[in-house]
Amino acid sequence: MKKVALITGASSGIGKELARIHASEGGDLILVARRKEKLEALKNELEQQYMVHVIVMVKDLTDPAVPDEIFKHITKHNIHVDYLINNAGFGGHGIFHERSLEKHLEMIQVNITALTALTHYFIPHMIANGRGRIMNVSSTAAFLPGPLQAVYYASKSYVKLLGEALHNELRKTNISVTTLCPGATSTEFASSGDLENTAVFQGKTRSASSVAIYGYRAMKKGKRVAINEPLLRFVLNYLLPLFPRSWVIRVSRMTMEPTGKEIKTSRHVA
Repeated sequence: MKKVALITGASSGIGKELARIHASEGGDLILVARRKEKLEALKNELEQQYMVHVIVMVKDLTDPAVPDEIFKHITKHNIHVDYLINNAGFGGHGIFHERSLEKHLEMIQVNITALTALTHYFIPHMIANGRGRIMNVSSTAAFLPGPLQAVYYASKSYVKLLGEALHNELRKTNISVTTLCPGATSTEFASSGDLENTAVFQGKTRSASSVAIYGYRAMKKGKRVAINEPLLRFVLNYLLPLFPRSWVIRVSRMTMEPTGKEIKTSRHVA
């Protein structure tokens, strides 16, 4: 029996690579993103190469009504989703109070609210069918505060904590929740979030394909948290808790500073 995966943020980056991996294993797909042309191109690629069935849903997850629309469409057509992959998310660079409140709230809507809604809808759906895997894409940012990306880091911390709690709640079912926490990855994330010149993205980044492969395998195994870089895994789990929090926050900010430049908080209040 073919397994169906629903992937949000599937038009590029990790989401696109996850779609390719799932299709290569003979699975059907429901792809959700805003960019119709990119989704249609991916649909054609996967259907021709792997002979799978791909449904495209052009949706903007900044709209609070969209998670409900997605779920109703799927249940209306009696589709069982075996794998729910909440990959959609975005960041934004700068001083918290100097950035647009609208952008902060849109980020919370996509990174937190839409993910929470889809997860809430699909867990009973999976329980009724006796099986399921959920993967929520977080970040290594989830482990620490993030000056100059305050809302993004906070949102990814929420995703990690939610996933760990749900993994425990569902331990006696045939359903698991895996939280993927990648480090810096070569995707559109850096350019769309104005992060290309920051220290963290000036260093070595992992390919979206390698992150997707690691995350997909971890999801199928039912792992609780998946960090694709062994050194980062060791640092975040064992070394980070040993350092003073004030030092951790300073280092975190340094990674978000543009190379060769320090962002200063404006003293002007409009």
